[in-house]
Amino acid sequence: MGFVYALIAAGLSLIFGLMEIVNFAHGEFLMVAMYVAFFAWALLKLDPLVSLPLAALLLGTLGFTVYHGIIRRVLDGPMLAQIFATFGLAVLLRSAAQFLFGVDFRTVSQPLLAGRVALGPVFIGVPQLAASVAALAAFVGLFLFLSRSETGLALQATAQDRHAAALMGIDTQRMFALGWAIGSACVGVAGGLLAMFFYIFPDVGTPFALLAYVTVALGGFGNVPATLAGGVLVGLVEAFGGLYLTPALKYSAVFALYLGVVLWRPQGLFGRF
Repeated sequence: MGFVYALIAAGLSLIFGLMEIVNFAHGEFLMVAMYVAFFAWALLKLDPLVSLPLAALLLGTLGFTVYHGIIRRVLDGPMLAQIFATFGLAVLLRSAAQFLFGVDFRTVSQPLLAGRVALGPVFIGVPQLAASVAALAAFVGLFLFLSRSETGLALQATAQDRHAAALMGIDTQRMFALGWAIGSACVGVAGGLLAMFFYIFPDVGTPFALLAYVTVALGGFGNVPATLAGGVLVGLVEAFGGLYLTPALKYSAVFALYLGVVLWRPQGLFGRF
C-alpha cells in the first residue's frame, strides 16, 4: 500500500511543486479513476490491469481540462480563490458520482489476479502485490521522465522559477497544463490498481487523499522523488499501527508521525527537490 500511496502523492506533489496549488479534488480524481476501471470491467469485460492505460489517459485528459477550465483562471488570484476552486471541484465530482452511481459499494469480482502468496508466516494478496510492483514501476517511470527527458527538465525549471524559465523560452502555461495532466494520470494508474482489490463508492478517495497529503508533507512539498520514501513510511506505520495497536487506530499512528515531522522539520524529511 505504501507504493500506491507514493504514486497517488506523486501527482499531488508534482502539481504543488509547479504552481504551489494544493489540489483538494485529488481524492475525487482517484475516485473517478476507480469508477473508470470498474465500468471498463462491467461493460467491456476489461480487467483493471488491462484498462490501466485507459484510466491514465482519461484522468490525464481530466487534469488537462481542469487546468484550462478552472486553474488557469485563478492561478494569479488570491490563495483563497484557489482553495475554493479545487475544493468546489471536489464537491462537484463527489456529488455527481452520488447522483449518477448511487452510494452503493461496488467491487471487481474475479479479477485477473487473485489469491495470495505465503512468505513464511506472512500472507500477501496477489492483487496487492501486483499493485505495489506496478505502482513502483510507474513511479520509476515518472522519475526518469522528470530527470532525464528535456520536457521533464523543463518542468523542473518551471517549478524552480517560472519567470526565469519563461525568459529561457519555456512555455510555462504548457508546463502547467502538462503537470496537471501527468499528475492526474498518476492518480489514474493508482485508481486502476486499487480497483483490483478495493471497494468503490463516491467517498472512496477521501482517506487516500488525506494519506497523500501526509505523504507529500513527510517527503517535502514539491519533492516528487521523496514521496516514494514518504509513501513507504506511511504504509509501514499504518500496517504496524494496526497490528500492534488496533486496526481502528492505525490512522492515528500515521497522523501522529505527520504531526511530529511537521513540528520537528516543517520542510519535510528531504526538503524541496
